Amino acid sequence: MSELLKNIDARTRLAGTNKLEILLFSLGVDSRTGREETFGINVFKVREVMRTPPITSAPDMPNAVKGMVSLRGILVPVVDLAEFIGMQSETSREIMIVTEYNGHTQGFLVQSVDTILRLDWSKMRVPPEMLMANLGGLVTAVTELQDNRLVMMLDVERILSETAKYDDDMVFNAIQPIGKEGLTIIYADDSSVARGQIEKTLNAMGIRGMAAMNGRQAWDELLKLANYADATGRQVKELVQLVLTDVEMPEMDGYILTKNIKSDPRFAGIPVIMHSSLSSTSNQQIGRSVGVDDYVPKFEAQRLAETLGRLLLRDEPVAQAA
Repeated sequence: MSELLKNIDARTRLAGTNKLEILLFSLGVDSRTGREETFGINVFKVREVMRTPPITSAPDMPNAVKGMVSLRGILVPVVDLAEFIGMQSETSREIMIVTEYNGHTQGFLVQSVDTILRLDWSKMRVPPEMLMANLGGLVTAVTELQDNRLVMMLDVERILSETAKYDDDMVFNAIQPIGKEGLTIIYADDSSVARGQIEKTLNAMGIRGMAAMNGRQAWDELLKLANYADATGRQVKELVQLVLTDVEMPEMDGYILTKNIKSDPRFAGIPVIMHSSLSSTSNQQIGRSVGVDDYVPKFEAQRLAETLGRLLLRDEPVAQAA
């Protein structure tokens, strides 16, 4: 399995090309349906794949968190993904995918890993409503393989939020209004949890938000605003003052969305913030290379509010002392 993830750092060059690599895995046969589904996770979020070491249970653990394991001296929580999504399976899950995102490390128990698949984000589609309903909204994107298997990408931000309990309303209560009316931003994220956190942040700041489920929807909305601005003799930045985008999204990722915005003169003066769980230095450098104005890790609402305030008010005149 170590060969499966060999030279993973070299894969960062895929960023900005609207391509990704996903690790395919199975959670076993669902006894309710008799089917064995295929799931996927972005390789950028995978640190290693290993046989599950001894798990130490602990009191007051959230549902589906089986306990902790020690990895090179670091205690890592272990989540049984099958139990988390409500799947009924008698198959043992002895493989652990160690993931790292949002500055947190966690292990996901799976039945088996398959291979690493390289594909274009445009091949990833927004899941049908029926599929989203059946899995409680935990699937953010789907794609079909050549062998007709359907691969489902799980909402890892939601898994982290619900198992680690980082979505604390007290964080949003501490955010202050920005002190300026009439501000609008477009934000794009395929995770319902992330969109909810962004909405809470904007509401606390008194900013109007326009939500999009992926980069394609955000870009289409921006084009509509550009056409309206042209028809009414206005500038687009009078209608929307900032774009906030995730990196990983079906149909169009955040890198391509940023490239499109920064290469179109109609959107001059509109800053772009990249808001992602892929918050390593290398990912931030890639974001800078396509023109983002700032990079904020997810689950840091106060930092997001501070960054939004700084960029939205950066052109405000400085009050002169009397």
